[in-house]
Amino acid sequence: MALLLLASTTSWKVEKHYCMGHLVDVAFFAEALGCGMDLTGTVGDASEEMMSCCDEVVIVIDGLDDLKLSFDDISLDQQLFLVAFSHAYSNLFEDLGEHLVPHAKYPPPILVRDIHVLDQVFLI
Repeated sequence: MALLLLASTTSWKVEKHYCMGHLVDVAFFAEALGCGMDLTGTVGDASEEMMSCCDEVVIVIDGLDDLKLSFDDISLDQQLFLVAFSHAYSNLFEDLGEHLVPHAKYPPPILVRDIHVLDQVFLI
C-alpha cells in the first residue's frame, strides 16, 4: 500500500536523446546525455541556425499534490471500522499481569523405580 501511494504521488520524468533516428541515451529523473553532435550555431554572417541531427523527447508525468483527507469524507461505516480497529489494536499489547500457577509450590513425586524399564515399555 505504501509503494502504491509513493508511486502515485511522485512526479516522473523520462528523457530520451535520439541522434540520426537512433536512441542514444535514456534518463529517468535527470537530463539525458547528448551525443556531442549538436550542430546548432550561426552560419557565416547570417544568424540562421543549422539543422541539428539530434532530437530530445521528454515525457513528464505529474504526481498528485492534494492528498488532504478530512474525517468528513469518510462514511459512517468506515468511521465505525476505524474506531473499532484502533481500540482493538491498542488493547492487543496490554499486559495481562502475572500468570498464576496453582501447583508451583508442590514438588513432583520422587520416582523410586523407572516404570518404563520395569514394564519394558519404550517409546519409539
